[in-house]
Amino acid sequence: MKYAHVCYRVFDIDRSVEFYCGALGFKELKRYPIRDEAVNVYVAPEGSEDRPLELTHNFGQTEPYEIGTGYGHIAYIVEDLDGTLIKLAEIGIDPEKPPYSIREGGSRICFVRDPDGYRIELIEKHAGD
Repeated sequence: MKYAHVCYRVFDIDRSVEFYCGALGFKELKRYPIRDEAVNVYVAPEGSEDRPLELTHNFGQTEPYEIGTGYGHIAYIVEDLDGTLIKLAEIGIDPEKPPYSIREGGSRICFVRDPDGYRIELIEKHAGD
């Protein structure tokens, strides 16, 4: 068995692609129309192209999706957490709280939400981690 991808249903595909590709620096890998019903856009950070995030936009969706209570978050490693947060702020995305470390000298982390409300952990690796 091999891991394939994670899929999110998104309300506004352009806004979601701007968040992931514009602000977080992912690459758009491929875009597949699904008949006249939907479009799938696969995005991934550099070096993770074999483990993409699938963004699915269903045409005619008139309300944002409900995330539910079972979803926790996905996590991405970033080289410059402060720089990433500046890029996110430019498109109106603010962290839940300022970056912090779980333990003394550990990696800095913070949580943001994408345009559809999915929670994302950003991890800036500490040299010793």
